[in-house]
Amino acid sequence: MMYLLALIAVVAVAVLCWKAFGPAGSSAPQRKRTVGPDDDPEFLWRLSRQQQHRDGESGTGSAADR
Repeated sequence: MMYLLALIAVVAVAVLCWKAFGPAGSSAPQRKRTVGPDDDPEFLWRLSRQQQHRDGESGTGSAADR
């Protein structure tokens, strides 16, 4: 019975140490997730603007004519 209580105490201390000093509790800066160009809203917006600009310069041709 004494061994069981000692085991529970050791597990409790281990859990408390993990919570206090584990990876989630560290103050290390988190790395920013890299976003691919096809998922980046700003990139897609700029691409759309460039496409509209090119279509505006080309005159009366539409995308279906190409």
